[in-house]
Amino acid sequence: MSAPFEERSGVVPCGTPWGQWYQTLEEVFIEVQVPPGTRAQDIQCGLQSRHVALAVGGREILKGKLFDSTIADEGTWTLEDRKMVRIVLTKTKRDAANCWTSLLESEYAADPWVQDQMQRKLTLERFQKEELAQRGPASLASHVLC
Repeated sequence: MSAPFEERSGVVPCGTPWGQWYQTLEEVFIEVQVPPGTRAQDIQCGLQSRHVALAVGGREILKGKLFDSTIADEGTWTLEDRKMVRIVLTKTKRDAANCWTSLLESEYAADPWVQDQMQRKLTLERFQKEELAQRGPASLASHVLC
């Protein structure tokens, strides 16, 4: 089940059987829950421009063609607290119009409500970046507080 919009972080997660994924204008984040005590050497992660593959202890968790292209050599993965793998992918198209509707072409689609919230979040993020570029940080802070 997908969680609601998180006001503090601006994250709109899309829940999956293995964890969740979410996005910003520039990046896609994949958070995979793994058995506690997992070691880095237990993880096999392949990141390419249009493909992702993740296996833990020889068991395939995630594999397929990404919804859209990413910059392959900027993709990273980390093991956090020996219980979660976080994959960060950099989108090649970085604008609010490029809101991914699913993580993979045929799997892990956001339901319509989550998709709407993701699109709103990306539009707000784009607006904030444009406002900051045009008027500077002080103007944005006063606009947000009003």
